[in-house]
Amino acid sequence: MPLQPVQDTHPFDLPDALAHKLDPALIDTDRAHFAAIATSLEEAIGDLEQSLAETRKGTARYGTAALERDQEVHRLTARLRALRRHDLDLCLGRIVLEGVPEPTYIGRFGLADRDGRRLLLDWRSPAAEPFFAATHARPHGLVSRRRYRWAGGRIVDFWDEAFTEEGLTHTAALDDQSAFIATLGGTRTARMRDVLGTIQADQDAIIRAGSRGALVVDGGPGTGKTVVALHRTAYLLYADPRLGHRRGGVLFVGPHQPYLAYVGDVLPSLGEEGVQTCTIGDLVPEVAVSMEDERTAALKADLRMVAAIEPAVALYEEPPTEPLLVETPWADVEITAAEWAEAFRSADPGTPHNLARDEVWDEVVTILVDKLDSDELPAEDFRVVLERHRELRDTFDRAWPLIEHTDLVGDLWTVPAYLRHCAPWLEPDEVQALRRSDPGAWTDADLPLLDAARLRLGDPEASRRRRRTLAAEARERARMADVIDDLRTTARESGADEFGDGLVSMLVHDDLRSALVDDAALPSADVDLLAGPFAHVVVDEAQELTDAEWQMLLRRCPAHSLTIVGDRAQARHGFTESWTQRLDRIGLPGATVAPLTVNYRTPAEVMAAAEPVIRAVLPEANVPTSIRESGIPVRHSPASERDAIIEGWLAEHPEGTAVVIGDPSYDDGQHGARVRSLTPTLAKGLEFDLVVLVGPQRFGDGITGAVDRYVAMTRATRQLVVLTS
Repeated sequence: MPLQPVQDTHPFDLPDALAHKLDPALIDTDRAHFAAIATSLEEAIGDLEQSLAETRKGTARYGTAALERDQEVHRLTARLRALRRHDLDLCLGRIVLEGVPEPTYIGRFGLADRDGRRLLLDWRSPAAEPFFAATHARPHGLVSRRRYRWAGGRIVDFWDEAFTEEGLTHTAALDDQSAFIATLGGTRTARMRDVLGTIQADQDAIIRAGSRGALVVDGGPGTGKTVVALHRTAYLLYADPRLGHRRGGVLFVGPHQPYLAYVGDVLPSLGEEGVQTCTIGDLVPEVAVSMEDERTAALKADLRMVAAIEPAVALYEEPPTEPLLVETPWADVEITAAEWAEAFRSADPGTPHNLARDEVWDEVVTILVDKLDSDELPAEDFRVVLERHRELRDTFDRAWPLIEHTDLVGDLWTVPAYLRHCAPWLEPDEVQALRRSDPGAWTDADLPLLDAARLRLGDPEASRRRRRTLAAEARERARMADVIDDLRTTARESGADEFGDGLVSMLVHDDLRSALVDDAALPSADVDLLAGPFAHVVVDEAQELTDAEWQMLLRRCPAHSLTIVGDRAQARHGFTESWTQRLDRIGLPGATVAPLTVNYRTPAEVMAAAEPVIRAVLPEANVPTSIRESGIPVRHSPASERDAIIEGWLAEHPEGTAVVIGDPSYDDGQHGARVRSLTPTLAKGLEFDLVVLVGPQRFGDGITGAVDRYVAMTRATRQLVVLTS
């Protein structure tokens, strides 16, 4: 039964110029549907609040019940937070399908009323795909499509498309101020704008592609690569059961912290708050504190240098070559060189060095215990003696020491003989180039090596923590044994089994004694949320990654399921291979490349000035075609006019953002978040209404300088000003 028009307030707040779109024949069905959405949304929030309160009252404290309770609290909280982020603007638009008289409404999340009637389809569901994928060449069964443009919780425009003659009935005309075109030219803020309602068919096809293997999203400036990366992340978590948070989840890697701050609201707005986001540098705890020349950085980026970590560790896993006589008050036992070697081979392959150390030590003790005459001393007592034997311990610690990853990598740069042994392919002058006096003066190029060493070595505290844990568990068991003995004594003295025969007998068993151990009394370690493994990794601006940095990501994604987003023409140090050649070389064969060729962001006037800059050094660069014009020509002025230009623009535009690129002397704190000062590198991935490019000729010659100029120019969504000194 059709929804009846409502007379109460509604979300349509169109400007006078679009008053013709307020025709009741166009919007009354929407008004009635929005009223139903508002009611159901209020009911859903109320139901979630009640369920959350009841779940939190649960008394489960231990085991599976406690885990399930915590997971349910997390799920309800996330859902409640997601619904509270939006009001009626949960709705993106609607479609009318052939043979279906009533519109189908598409939302950020699915929503049904209490009778089970579907009010909103989740945008990621298969049934919602035609909303994004339909074109006039391939309408996907659509009669018409309507997209809403929301601002401040109100609809300020909507855009209708007709795919059949029937669809021309009761639709608003497409004009130059349609929701889609107006959104593209809208002002920017310090956070990435919401663009879910205007995702285009070429972007949607990539968003919904499968997750197996590596998919490269290749596109120039303004093609929506980042939009695709973020929405693909949300889509895969919804649609692919292999990627759920309990199965590894998704890691999203961006180029720098300003980028992560810029896109930080997008995934939560799509209902996904559990995605780990970081930069490459965040994957290791060390921070780059110095710079080094390009030659040295290139040497460290070589995959052979990452491979040098293995022989570097192997030097600390060499068994003693002499036998050792272990003297004790009860018996003397000897471990031979062959037995040392046997023990050192006992660790499971792939076990990190610092974790394998305990396995090897246990094998050494077992070899010695097996030689003992059990009549002289019980085996367990002899193990305790061996654990405390100073000479045995010292010999083992020298042969298989605990190692910090920072010490291992630092020694490579400060001990030439060590480096030559681990990387024999290095020429003498290259060994000298890598040498430095301060082992801890980390650079960006060191981070992949530190990461590889940390993975190969493992946590050096793990062994110490394990021994502390075993000792703490022993103390807790002893404490529980005393409690149980007291209970049994009390029961006997009372003359009646006031605690129950079953309970007291259960307490005597070791398994229940262990279950009663207070876990809070045991040592624990902080969890490294970025260590992985992850089921899928999304990496933006991937053209900048070195071979060594790629290994950091592959180690965290054993399934090699990745979404790789980038533009070869924006690689500061050049990108002469194809994507498939590069990825095949670093261990990702068979990658699929999905190109984006339409520039939705950058005005044609700006691209006309930027294209010759990049083609001068990269004639075959993938320069996308802009679909809109701003009507504002690129302005060239002297650098002395910088402040006047910015002040004038701010006075003329009460909203929007600007950036000064290439002038570190500019104070970007005087106008809050509206004007920033960035380098070309830190501007990558961002967008601004006004870009003021200062002294682009100073960026240098060659590919690096041209790429920096090209990147800086194409950050503009409205106006570009180039200042020369």
